[in-house]
Amino acid sequence: MLGLALSGSPLRSQQPTSAERLRQQRDSLTRIKDERADLQRKMRELQTTAHDLSEERNLLDKQANATARVVHSLDEQLATLADEERSATANVVRAQDELAIKRSILHYRVREIYKRGPLYSVEALLSAQSFGELVARYKYLHVVAQRDHAMVGRVESLGKQIAADRQRLVRLRDDVEFSRKDKADEEKRLRGLEEQRGRSLAQTQVRQRQTENRLLQLSRDEARLGSVINSLEVERRRIESRPGNAALSTSTIKTTDFGRLDWPVDGAILYNFGRVISPNNTTLRWNGIGIAAPVGTAVRAVSSGTVARVDEGFSTYGPTVFLQHGGGDYSVYASLATIAVATGDRVAKGQVLGTVGRTDPDLEAHLHFEIRRNGPALDPLEWLRTRR
Repeated sequence: MLGLALSGSPLRSQQPTSAERLRQQRDSLTRIKDERADLQRKMRELQTTAHDLSEERNLLDKQANATARVVHSLDEQLATLADEERSATANVVRAQDELAIKRSILHYRVREIYKRGPLYSVEALLSAQSFGELVARYKYLHVVAQRDHAMVGRVESLGKQIAADRQRLVRLRDDVEFSRKDKADEEKRLRGLEEQRGRSLAQTQVRQRQTENRLLQLSRDEARLGSVINSLEVERRRIESRPGNAALSTSTIKTTDFGRLDWPVDGAILYNFGRVISPNNTTLRWNGIGIAAPVGTAVRAVSSGTVARVDEGFSTYGPTVFLQHGGGDYSVYASLATIAVATGDRVAKGQVLGTVGRTDPDLEAHLHFEIRRNGPALDPLEWLRTRR
């Protein structure tokens, strides 16, 4: 009856494996979200500048990949939290069972002590028949007292541990709820990114087709413009070969005009002569320059000459004036809104030929200006006056 054994085991290991995994998963989740935040920052910067849609789609792919990894990490975290919750619940159940047993034993001991009265220990010692029996009874009573004291301490400890485990369970369940909400938000974000990626891909395909069509049309217009110049040259040479028409062999654009011609319109250079790589990574070759100017700005002849042709049949170049200067020299004024001259008109240097328009939807309002010599195109910037 008095020979009591104090049993009990620790509620949990000092550092549970699941808790360690949970810390690692949270660290990994933080890193992935930081990575995604950096991608979002790059996307915002990209959208403020001219860019290739493939760059935008690439960033969307990376964001979607990062978000999918966040969802996967949250799944792992939820699984770990579930393990932690099961472990904590099992610890509480075991501790409660042990506490019930210990309290029952402790109640029994209290009743037994009460029944024997406060002088029981003294009577037990005084009734000893010998000194040896006295010592033995003293030792026994001492051991019983130590075990009773340990029992009381264990009951108090179990009560504190159960309270701590219950608080831990509350925190774990809050974490589970937060992680589930976070996962739902991330899954919604992922669906949004996938939809955005789909729209971006569709836009890219449309833009690609538009670009291909535009490049094809530019190529056709350029070939047609070159054909017009060639036909004008053939006609000029035919007329020049006739007696009394030698004046057509003399150009009004002289070698001394190199770098001194007045600009046909004032404005910034929109595109340069030669090969140009556009923001969407397509390559164009311009046979002239684009001079940006508001719609309606007057366009003037860079030198005197004859209007060899007025053509409104160009798709991307729009209404165009071909000015013949003699000797195989031509200046071309395209992307016009209005034309103020007619074929065969003699014009003086600086005379208004028309006004600036916007015929290419991919470009702002501008004048497309070319200089041709015996057919081939020259860089107009080399002939125009240097700006200061």
